[in-house]
Order: sequence, then C-alpha cells, then structure tokens
Amino acid sequence: MKFHTDEHVSEAVALGLRRRGFNVTTTPQSGLLGVSDEEQLAHCRSEERVMVSHDADMLRLATSGVTHNGIAYCHNQRYKTGQLIRKLLALASRVSTAEMKNRIEFL
Repeated sequence: MKFHTDEHVSEAVALGLRRRGFNVTTTPQSGLLGVSDEEQLAHCRSEERVMVSHDADMLRLATSGVTHNGIAYCHNQRYKTGQLIRKLLALASRVSTAEMKNRIEFL
C-alpha cells in the first residue's frame, strides 16, 4: 500500500512509514500545498495512494461521491505520531490497496 499525507499530518508520520519500507509522499513534497482537496484526491488516484488525513473535508468529499483510492482518517488530536504510524501499519496489513478504493477507514 502506498500512502500520501495531507498538509495537516506531521512529516514524522511519513518518515516513520518510510523507515518501515512504505512508499509515502507528502503534500509539500508533491508541490500540492494550498491546492483543493479534490486535487489532492486526484493526485492520490493517479498514483494509487491512500490519503492519510486529519481533514474532515476529505470525508465530506468522499461521501459526496468523489472517487478516491481510499482515505485513512484520524482526528488530529486522537493519536501521537507513533500511535498513528502503528494504526497505518495495521491498516496496510489487513486491507489491500484494491479494497481501499472508495473506502474510508477511521483510525
């Protein structure tokens, strides 16, 4: 599973996942700072990445019918960095990339 973190997710999450062998891009690294959520999801679709987000607007888009490669959603204050990394590792171990299409996972 490949991930993309939005601008609200700490860079440390991406670094932690990369250390564990995952392919992860970030919004700043991809030159997507300030673009719309629709553009973020389009980027994830084109690269077959699961969006990791704290942004509830992503949930609204997904439930409005915008197609996506999957959204791993976590409320911003719910987990510390290490906990969020472990949640994403668990997600990747139990759900395939194909199963994540148009699916929202609440972490």
